Amino acid sequence: MTGLDSWYAYMKSHDRAALWDLLHPDAIFESPVVHTPQRGRDITFKYLSSAEKVLGGPGFTYVGEWKNERGAVLEFKNVIDGIEINGVDIISFDTEGRITHFKVMVRPLKAINMLHRLMAEQLAAAQS
Repeated sequence: MTGLDSWYAYMKSHDRAALWDLLHPDAIFESPVVHTPQRGRDITFKYLSSAEKVLGGPGFTYVGEWKNERGAVLEFKNVIDGIEINGVDIISFDTEGRITHFKVMVRPLKAINMLHRLMAEQLAAAQS
């Protein structure tokens, strides 16, 4: 199973242990709303598992895929509270198939603003 296959399996299963295993210890996460890259497995896991809860509902779908041997760009869509969200996940993998870098880009602006609010709420709840 490739890293990309493992990512798709996680998105289908929502298995947090599988996500943890998929992340390289030095993974980097780049958010569309946080200026600085988030470094390390712990914080990357926190952001990705929170994003899956916010975005990964029944309407979430990947609608495009571009890949090479070390990474992929996955275009996604969803509708939350009547706002259509369109974005891409840019994922890099190491030779063992673990995620080393995960960048999310989202449009339009009102979707970014809504995701910023929802992610802040989800991240705060995860700390409780």
